[in-house]
Amino acid sequence: MKKIDPKLLSERENYKFLIGSIIPRPIAFVTSVSKEGVVNAAPFSFFNIVSSNPPMISVSIQRKKGEQKDTARNICENEQFVVHIVDTDNVKQVNETAANLPPNESEVALAGMTLVKSEKIGVPGVKEAKVRLECVLEKALELGGDDETVGCDLIIGKVVYYHIEESLYEEGRIDPEGLGAISRLAGNDYAKIGAQFTMKRPE
Repeated sequence: MKKIDPKLLSERENYKFLIGSIIPRPIAFVTSVSKEGVVNAAPFSFFNIVSSNPPMISVSIQRKKGEQKDTARNICENEQFVVHIVDTDNVKQVNETAANLPPNESEVALAGMTLVKSEKIGVPGVKEAKVRLECVLEKALELGGDDETVGCDLIIGKVVYYHIEESLYEEGRIDPEGLGAISRLAGNDYAKIGAQFTMKRPE
């Protein structure tokens, strides 16, 4: 087995190793609002559940040369955001929002998506997602990086409202095939939900 010390790798080499190994990764499509009222939207695959009591999720937003991305800055300033699950129907539009736009331009408009009002927060969601989670900021942590440079913003959000397409939700369970969630691999590669199997956990 090959042995590698991450300290001997560049940041880019570590990144490639991690995204090639930790697969598949769920994708959070996040909307946030700037101080100027511009709705920002971007996908992030360093995303997962933190807790169910209370319901909390995490999104790690990598910095570029120590500079915060628009999404992280907006969340830290506004303390509200919406997470959408990326699926087979919206993945192409979501991919368009990964374009590098200036902070005063909205990726939602670029992708031709439809904004919808949230119930409990001031940040709108996107109609084209089958599942969206309204979140308030629980904690933001600056992590990593070399010397004085911060590597990422780890955003922990508390979910304050759920939205789900009615046909997918029955008796408290979500239909995974109907949801059609898309996951991230490495490079330009993605994956659909594949073959499923059931295995009982030990008591």
